Amino acid sequence: MNKVIEFLDKVIEVNSTIVIACSGGPDSMCLLNLLISIGSKKELNLIVAHVNHKIRKESDDEALLVKKFCEENGVIFEYKELNEYKNEKFSEEDAHKKRYDFFKEVANKYMAKYLVTAHHGDDLIETILMRISRGSNLSGYAGINRIKENLDYITLRPLLFVSKEEIIKYNKEHSINYVIDKSNDSLDYTRNRYRHVILPFLKKEDKNIHLKYLKFSKELEEVDEFINNYIYDKKIIVDNAIVINKLAKEKDIIKRKSIELLVKEIQKEDYFDISDSQMNELIKLLNNTNKCIDLNNNYQGINEYGVLKIIKKKSSEYQEVVFDKDIVFNDFKFYYDVKSGDKSNNTIYINNEEVVFPLKLRNRLDGDKIMVKNLNGSKKVKDIFIDEKINKEKRDRYPILVDANNKIIWIPGLKKSQFCKDKLEKYDIIIKCEAR
Repeated sequence: MNKVIEFLDKVIEVNSTIVIACSGGPDSMCLLNLLISIGSKKELNLIVAHVNHKIRKESDDEALLVKKFCEENGVIFEYKELNEYKNEKFSEEDAHKKRYDFFKEVANKYMAKYLVTAHHGDDLIETILMRISRGSNLSGYAGINRIKENLDYITLRPLLFVSKEEIIKYNKEHSINYVIDKSNDSLDYTRNRYRHVILPFLKKEDKNIHLKYLKFSKELEEVDEFINNYIYDKKIIVDNAIVINKLAKEKDIIKRKSIELLVKEIQKEDYFDISDSQMNELIKLLNNTNKCIDLNNNYQGINEYGVLKIIKKKSSEYQEVVFDKDIVFNDFKFYYDVKSGDKSNNTIYINNEEVVFPLKLRNRLDGDKIMVKNLNGSKKVKDIFIDEKINKEKRDRYPILVDANNKIIWIPGLKKSQFCKDKLEKYDIIIKCEAR
């Protein structure tokens, strides 16, 4: 355990607050004991976060074991029960997100700088092999990061330096009680097949095989970090969008990594992943202007106005409201005015004798056309949006002012119709809009 202690001593600052994810199993109980042992020297404030998934009958006993250990050692204990899952069915993905949401909640409560988890060397081997088998990307093949920084805290995985056998040995030597999850023995689970079938073979070849995988992981992390920095230094990604012309002379690896970085930003807040085939479609999309493709979880990739974005589709539910008073409609505020010298497209002047009341604000409809002021004939609203570079995700939400006969009077901020008057013409109504 010397390498673990050296790592913790090196990276953790004195007088830090640390959240420890502790299930009550041998790995997390070993980690908790190690942090307690160095806690007094570094004046650490330790908080244990325990999640009870309520899936196994033993889970309540595990919670009591961890709580009792914390009480005996003067460690703060934070507890969370999970009684509801997405679609009313347990899934590891959903459970993982709920666990880490709780860890974030605890970290914010105590203003913790670090979250420490008990992933160990065997976990690293299993993860790398599983990802190679199913297919992943450069950062995925690196497996589990020893140090990972995000906006809320720094995640540390110090036990990656040791094997499961070393953890069990440490617990025995220090008389640390722990619980065993019997489901870890079942070969029905993919990870368990790697753990019980493949891992023993590798360890017969080299009992310290986990250190070889750790070296492999660290080198991939360094390469991945270099490429990511290259992408940002070249300003290939700006405001969570890929500037397409910056990729013209770049290798495919840079194109793929740029898209992966967009995906990772989304994954910080939402369930989202893409398959290899979707990645290939997104790379093709880089060369298809004004096109979009559908992705998982209601996301879509869009190529328009020189950038590629991955965004979530907004609700296309149709809205229509009577405009008889000051009102907020989606991204705009509308109000009646009594005096204005504004000649821009943000203000209109109307003669009430030429329109049919009540006036309404609504979303656009297929086939919408407007008789543009000072233009012979009509023009499609869709074409105006394209000309004015209104993003596709905004077009269905953009407000349009119509009269009671559904004649388009105004596309706020963009175009006025023949019903809109100049300052020297007869009018008795002034309407203004402001973008929120």
